[in-house]
Amino acid sequence: MAKKPLGLTVAGIKALQPRAAPFEVKDDALTGAYVEIRPSGAASYVLRYRFNDKSCKLTLGCFDPDEGGLARVRKAGREARNALSEGMDPAGEKRAAKAARAVVARQAEAIAAPAPPAADLVEIVTAEFIERYARPNTRDWRETQRLLERNIVGAWRGRRLSEITKADIHALLDKIVDRGASVGANRIFAQLRKMCGWAVSRGLIERSPCEGVDKPSTETKRDRVLDNRELALVWRACEAIDFPFGPMTKLLILTGARRGEVAGMRWSEIDINKAIWTIPSERSKNHRAHAVPLSPQALSVLRSLPRIIGCDFLFSTTGNTPSSGFSKGKGRIDSALLKLDTDPLAAWTMHDIRRSVATGMARHGVALHVIERVLNHVSGSFGGIVGVYQQHKFADEMRVALELWGEHIERLTRRM
Repeated sequence: MAKKPLGLTVAGIKALQPRAAPFEVKDDALTGAYVEIRPSGAASYVLRYRFNDKSCKLTLGCFDPDEGGLARVRKAGREARNALSEGMDPAGEKRAAKAARAVVARQAEAIAAPAPPAADLVEIVTAEFIERYARPNTRDWRETQRLLERNIVGAWRGRRLSEITKADIHALLDKIVDRGASVGANRIFAQLRKMCGWAVSRGLIERSPCEGVDKPSTETKRDRVLDNRELALVWRACEAIDFPFGPMTKLLILTGARRGEVAGMRWSEIDINKAIWTIPSERSKNHRAHAVPLSPQALSVLRSLPRIIGCDFLFSTTGNTPSSGFSKGKGRIDSALLKLDTDPLAAWTMHDIRRSVATGMARHGVALHVIERVLNHVSGSFGGIVGVYQQHKFADEMRVALELWGEHIERLTRRM
């Protein structure tokens, strides 16, 4: 009776030294079986056979001879031989099983993965509207972005625009009106309505939730102008409340600049020697750089300001950001006004100062086109084709006008 081939032993496999390239050693214990030694020293069990007249190789995996691995891989090899005898291709079965596992894994990942965000999420629609419509088509797109992100995205983040109702809009606008910002509520609603109309045109939503919703408040056109006595009282009130809103409001009176432009003033924008304040285009409402001549009175206010080491802002309480809280600052001015005069001022706003400066200059004989240059207007005398061809900056005329105005304010305050 012929002896059964013993094949490789654990000691024999361990004695095999790795080479620069993989090599195989036959295992006589199983037909077509080999142990493959890799350059790393790892041992793999391999079965070679023919199926449908083609040479095939089935790798049964790496094994550790010391851990009973040789017996396990031989058992797997015998099972593969049995499958071959039954007309199956063990290597093909292995590939099919691997592919099936990959399909199952991908399906599991798809189930576990979060669904992509809906295209009509409020924050997504807002970002798309700003980037694709407001930014390329409107001069004041940054203000549109501020209003929508702060008020609309801030309130409805994570909600789908298609699910926003009229009741949601009314609730949001009512809160804004109730905090005393009725005009602001109108501005926010106008931008929301425009964005919703754009979303409908893009097919992001079927119908605008703003349909049938009226603006939250009726606006009365402002024409309030502070007279000489009122301007002088406001100036004195500013001296009573001190930094930052006292000197900030004085500069509003002396320059006629916008509130946000003055509040965000930087020392790097000011040339004291040339008496010029240059508002960069990124801080100007019309996105045009604007050089404001500084009167002696304005320079005096600037020289009185405290300096924060390492801070470029003129008006800052943190050293990192410009001062805000204008409603509280206005309230402090109003409180100081009540202490200065028994006859209270009629209702006024900070923006009324700008209108008062323009009106006061006109009363002193300053030409309209020079006033518009002082205010950095791009419409009016400089609108349309005139704005294209008329490039004279009227720097000298602006300086004369602002110095005339500064002297007028100084005379008013001396009388008080």
